Amino acid sequence: MAKLLGLDKVARLFEIIRSNGGIRGTLSSLYRIDDAKVGKLVGEDKYGNRYYENNMYFYGRNRWVVYAPEVGMDYDGSQVPAEWFGWLHYKTDLPPHKDPSRVKYPWMADHEENKSGTRYAYMPYSTTLPKIQPYEPNSDQKVK
Repeated sequence: MAKLLGLDKVARLFEIIRSNGGIRGTLSSLYRIDDAKVGKLVGEDKYGNRYYENNMYFYGRNRWVVYAPEVGMDYDGSQVPAEWFGWLHYKTDLPPHKDPSRVKYPWMADHEENKSGTRYAYMPYSTTLPKIQPYEPNSDQKVK
């Protein structure tokens, strides 16, 4: 009877509000990630990103990441390390901290996010002189 009246949806709404830290936390979650979900915390990486899973949602939408609070609204997919990327995209069902086959060698580089579009992006420069000099109206250049 409660399902027919939609009371299970109201109970689910209150569960989502409670798990996100109240109304303020739910609104903050809606602002940052455009979604308010409830799920089981699977793990956290060394950058502060938290990974969740809830199999009640559709396959492909049941695993998600909540990026670290210090990045604010400047988050993107390159901030997810490779081992967690594999878990998020169903390459493995074991999270990295429970995977016995995961090996870390000393020669492996640490994960670094993509800096394109930021002030830390790589900008190449040329060491050769340009073939064409631009015209500057206030200089003493003669027009040919």
